[in-house]
Amino acid sequence: MSNLFSGLEKLGLGKLEKMDVFEEKDEKKTADNKPAEQKVSEEDLLFDKSYHCPVCDTDFHSKVIRTGKVKLLSQDSDLRPKYQLVDSLKYDALVCPNCGYAALSRFFKYMMPTQAQMIRDNISKNFSGLKPTGNTYTYDDALLRHQLALANTVVKKAKASEKAYTCLKIAWLCRGKAESLPKDTPDYDKQIKELQNEENELLANAYAGFNEAFSKEDFPMCGMDEMTLTYLVAELARRIGKYEESSRWVSRVLTSREANDRLKDKARDIKELLNKEKEKGTY
Repeated sequence: MSNLFSGLEKLGLGKLEKMDVFEEKDEKKTADNKPAEQKVSEEDLLFDKSYHCPVCDTDFHSKVIRTGKVKLLSQDSDLRPKYQLVDSLKYDALVCPNCGYAALSRFFKYMMPTQAQMIRDNISKNFSGLKPTGNTYTYDDALLRHQLALANTVVKKAKASEKAYTCLKIAWLCRGKAESLPKDTPDYDKQIKELQNEENELLANAYAGFNEAFSKEDFPMCGMDEMTLTYLVAELARRIGKYEESSRWVSRVLTSREANDRLKDKARDIKELLNKEKEKGTY
């Protein structure tokens, strides 16, 4: 198993590198053709928003996308959104620069006193701070911030769904970095392979976590209703080669009266891909 937390040593948190995300489990751009004078940069789409840290009571600022300024172009089959001009996923992890607490934006303010103490004891005591970034985040900036968010989910013993969703977001960032990597990058093929391997491991962790959450947590979950998450789990299973499991999850969507037509169409696409794998004798 590769180290999902490698790189945290840069923040003084090298001791966290050996953590397992789900330790109890065995399984782990096309832009519009605008006139030159209307060209918008990634920096133009950002602003600094104020946040209050629930662990150390510090106020800080973090870069966020201006609401309504980015256009959704498409979605990958695992629901990864692709926006015009910027990958907004890079800006979803909030990090307190004072104590090292980090989480995806939807989870950031929710904190039990016992969880805050776990973070102070296991992260804040050794946190050496983030290095300054430019006016925008690179994929490496974003990956490090999301890595720290994932480490926090493990340290504070977050719900399986939060850990799974954070893994999913990091997997999407790995995919985005791979897609944006210039072909003339030194060791291009090696870097692409490493990013693909890391993405697959993260997707496997996301699958395991959501699978666990289904039996323990209530809906909506991570902003998704039951049928949307059922579809997502089916696609995650397919992407990591669990074809039988994927088929079972897909069937739940296709036979459900609660799933809308759009979701059922997407589920049929998965079923077609599974049939192709069956024809090839993959399963």
